[in-house]
Amino acid sequence: MAEAAAPWIDTKRRAIRAPVNPYDKATVVSIFPVAIDEYKPTIQPGRFKLAPGSYDLPTLLVVGPSSWWREIDDDQPLLEIPNSSIQVADSIVKDYCNGLLESNMRDVMPGLFYINGEKNIAQVKTEYKNKLDEARENQKRWYAALVRMGDILWARSGGNPLSIDDFMRMAARELGLIKDWISGSEPNMELKKCVACGNVNNASIIVCPNCHVVLDKEKFAKMGLTFAS
Repeated sequence: MAEAAAPWIDTKRRAIRAPVNPYDKATVVSIFPVAIDEYKPTIQPGRFKLAPGSYDLPTLLVVGPSSWWREIDDDQPLLEIPNSSIQVADSIVKDYCNGLLESNMRDVMPGLFYINGEKNIAQVKTEYKNKLDEARENQKRWYAALVRMGDILWARSGGNPLSIDDFMRMAARELGLIKDWISGSEPNMELKKCVACGNVNNASIIVCPNCHVVLDKEKFAKMGLTFAS
């Protein structure tokens, strides 16, 4: 005799997956040197992790289909809506990259892409070398855009290290560039407020980049600086 379900469990309302097609696979490829942890609470399975990757050693994540459940009415079982592996892989890439500073989701973005089917590293590096090369160029352009933004924010903030985020510093390091802001927020770096506008600047700044008030008159005079007329 079958064991009865607990009275507080409505068996019609349980989200139970139908058999999964074992051939429905896609491979997400990452040459992005940062770990990715994408959580999608509305689907099952919904947790996707990628270790840091590189062009020479890409990180791969093979995904299958995921499902979500639609409610019909109180008397009907939940309706399972399956998402194919390609849909899942596409959402992993797009959801992570969409909204990142300077990413345009086309040719300026982190080095992430996906392939239909289950692939290994050897296959990716030979059969899909063109996609790997494209991802590397897209990522280089993204790095360059982040560095340009870092230079702008550094200048506008008067050398405030808090204006630079970790992706900008990573981009400069990956491109082999030397920047004043690359080391991050130094514990011994002194910050001062401009007496005129209140903008927070690096203490070594001579002229406030926000309101152009001379902050260090002695250095200003010693360097023979003048304002353009």
